[in-house]
Amino acid sequence: MKRWDNLPGAEFTLPGVADLERGLLTTNALLVLVAAPRLRAAGLDVPFSPTSPDPEGALYQLLSIEDETTAHPRYLSLLRRLDSFARAAESRV
Repeated sequence: MKRWDNLPGAEFTLPGVADLERGLLTTNALLVLVAAPRLRAAGLDVPFSPTSPDPEGALYQLLSIEDETTAHPRYLSLLRRLDSFARAAESRV
């Protein structure tokens, strides 16, 4: 995954892909699933996960469980970082 290491948001996206490969639905894994089709189109090998049909809802719920008071700003921040990663990856296609 060296090709993706220096992209903005890689610190969340790449561990999320690794978690999906291990069958884990972590915060990072759910974040990756939010943009999985977009990331796959950019060339990133994102594993399929049939266990989370609504990754955005599952991500928000997990963030709420971790800390309800900061869930919304953290959710928005993660989505912005994910978008930065996806845009940078798409520019390499």
